[in-house]
Amino acid sequence: MNTSVLKTARRPLAAALLVALVAPGMAWAETAREKALEARVAELERQVQLLVSTQQQQQGVITQTQTDVGQVRAAQADLAARPAATVPAGKQPIQVTSITPGATPGTTFKFGGFIKADFLATRTGDGQLADDATGRALYLPGQTPVHGAGGSGRASDVDYNAHAKFSRFNLGVDHVAENGDKAGAMVEMDFFGNSLGNQTATNTYGVTLRHAYMYWNNWLAGQTWSNFMDAASIPEAVDFVGPTDGVVFVRQAQVRYTNGGFSVALENPETTTLTGTYNPGTGKWNVPSVVNSDRGSLPDLTARYGWKGDWGTFGVAGLVRQLKVDNQATGADATKVAGGVTLGGKWVMGDSDSLHYQLTGGEGISRYIGLGITADSGYDAIRDEIDPTGVVAAYVGWRHAFSPKLRTNLIYARSDYDNDASITGNLVTKSVQSIRGNVFYTPMPKVDIGAELMYGVREIENGQKGDISRLQFTTKYSF
Repeated sequence: MNTSVLKTARRPLAAALLVALVAPGMAWAETAREKALEARVAELERQVQLLVSTQQQQQGVITQTQTDVGQVRAAQADLAARPAATVPAGKQPIQVTSITPGATPGTTFKFGGFIKADFLATRTGDGQLADDATGRALYLPGQTPVHGAGGSGRASDVDYNAHAKFSRFNLGVDHVAENGDKAGAMVEMDFFGNSLGNQTATNTYGVTLRHAYMYWNNWLAGQTWSNFMDAASIPEAVDFVGPTDGVVFVRQAQVRYTNGGFSVALENPETTTLTGTYNPGTGKWNVPSVVNSDRGSLPDLTARYGWKGDWGTFGVAGLVRQLKVDNQATGADATKVAGGVTLGGKWVMGDSDSLHYQLTGGEGISRYIGLGITADSGYDAIRDEIDPTGVVAAYVGWRHAFSPKLRTNLIYARSDYDNDASITGNLVTKSVQSIRGNVFYTPMPKVDIGAELMYGVREIENGQKGDISRLQFTTKYSF
């Protein structure tokens, strides 16, 4: 009995001892878990703070980027809103930066030209054009043979010629400063120089200078088209010029000032004279030769005013010049004032047609007409006097486009000269005229194929006439 009681009493005691031993361990386990959880929470809070900080930094970068983009767009809008004079119409550069080393910012470089091949079949009715004569490569009215003035009086056979000497290339530099000032330069060459080889094997031709000038705002200095000439009104032709008989056509060195439609220039002077020689034995005049004189004391003065619009173009120009011969060997020393006026332009007659025209008149200006058909004046060696030659020249051309790829031109040109036959003789040119028709086909941009038929007549002072017929084909690739 006592033993049972004793056993019963021992069980609660053991339980109490077990609780006393386990309870502290359980309490310690709970404390460690709480600390681990607290550490984990702290780490999570740190990571959240890091994410928030990173997001704030990214937002700052985004804000700065948006600010920079806004500034760039504002600068672009300001540049686009600048006056058109800063970058002239049609002069916008095709490159962002200059390809010329050392060029100032805002400078662009350009290269252009064309490759042109010509194929000509020519027949003259009153004699032959000389071998390798310039008139066999292009139409020169003053070289048309006339019986008694270099012509035999017999028709020639058909002379065939082919060449590529009118191919050309040009280099240009243009600069626009931030304040709108403009400057630039251009040089252009072709291969219309003297033969360096022959047609037997090499067909080599010399490079010739066409244009070489610089400009600064309204000023131009160098060699280019005369201010007396209106290049924009010349109709399209397969021939090098086209309306040669009646067109003002001169390139020379000059200083020019342009303001809007007005321009004035001082240009290189050159006087051409003729002196006939009478042979009493034969009772005939000898064929005179043109004598050039570069003894001029004053430049040729030219002034022009032009208008243009959707209707076309129109311009009027004047020329005042000094004719002068000065040869100490012969004793020639004479001067004379000469001049003339010209007007012309292009009239747009709808989408497919245009009319090109020019009328020129004056005295002592013949070298400006038709590549120098005759001389500016006659020189009277007995009186030591210059007699300016009067001239009236004109052309008219009609252009019609059948389609964007096919077009045609019909051109008539003429000039008449008032010579003093007692000085020049009766074998000098009295008048020249020509008519031509052509067709051009453009199979793709920059490629032209053309054919042209022309007929011209030259008359000299004694009434004799000579004629020329020509069929010409051309191919041209422009770049």
